[in-house]
Amino acid sequence: MELWQLQQKQSLPLEAKIAMTQQRIREWYEHWDGEVYVSFSGGKDSTVLLHIVRQMYPDVPAVFSDTGLEFPEIREFVKSTPNVTWIRPDMTFRKVIEKCGYPVIGKEQAEWIERIQRGNPAEMLEKIHGIRRNGGTSRFHLSEQWQYMLGAPFKIGAGCCNEMKKKPMKKYAEETGRVPIIATMAQESKLRTQQWLKTGCNAFDAKRPISTPMAFWLEDDVWAYIHKYNVPYCKIYDMGYARTGCVFCLFGAHFDAEPTRFQQLQKTHPKLWRYCLRDWEAGGLGMRQVLDYIGVPYENYDTGEDHGHSENPRRPAEPGSVQSEERPQAR
Repeated sequence: MELWQLQQKQSLPLEAKIAMTQQRIREWYEHWDGEVYVSFSGGKDSTVLLHIVRQMYPDVPAVFSDTGLEFPEIREFVKSTPNVTWIRPDMTFRKVIEKCGYPVIGKEQAEWIERIQRGNPAEMLEKIHGIRRNGGTSRFHLSEQWQYMLGAPFKIGAGCCNEMKKKPMKKYAEETGRVPIIATMAQESKLRTQQWLKTGCNAFDAKRPISTPMAFWLEDDVWAYIHKYNVPYCKIYDMGYARTGCVFCLFGAHFDAEPTRFQQLQKTHPKLWRYCLRDWEAGGLGMRQVLDYIGVPYENYDTGEDHGHSENPRRPAEPGSVQSEERPQAR
């Protein structure tokens, strides 16, 4: 596949995209004799995917990974959706942080930081300086912007998504023999664009076969579909959130305009906000020091009726200043 082919598909009108998506789903369904499932997060993208799939094949199950990190509104929305199988990871998020580290910056950069911190000299040369073992150069290495993160006083890694979502889904697929249909779109990241260029929408021959029949959609297409066909969606979007993944995810947080995702969380879900900032030793997630270290504001977003910003926002508070509060039941 070539990039221009993706761009051409992304420029198509909505009805053409729907027809192409239906074709990809049909090919996938028939290839696997109907033994498929929809990976359902409760977010708008997977909501649209599930709607399209069930217009064609009403009995296709949806599978939701209950990580304990979802907004309560997402969980309630998933509960209202019929024929959804709930699965859970083997570890809590605290255990995952202990094992894999905090998911900061982005998946690739976090993974490279983790590898470098393991102390492999060859990987340090390649991942920090872009110098390969054979003397050649690699354009894939730790960005100079983030090299200071090697000195962070906390562990960093990219294994969170694998532990909390991919492993439970893989286990479900192995136990049932079903193969996944997922609502990821190439627009979301360079990694997903590269994956589409490599396999297209239906990766029949991949090590883990996977279908992404909406890969060439854009976010505006998703909302256009929802409004055109009156598809029910989670109310979390009406609360000012553009993303509805894991509540405490730090990937991309440095790109957030104010109010950042954590400032927004302070306004809408103060108990979850306190829990994520609370010191690790006090039973929280210890994210105050992480956010301070990468320079992401996380408090003093205006919580009054006026949705404007404070003229003199305070800097993040010193560690340890979060009041003690019983851990919220996120699950």
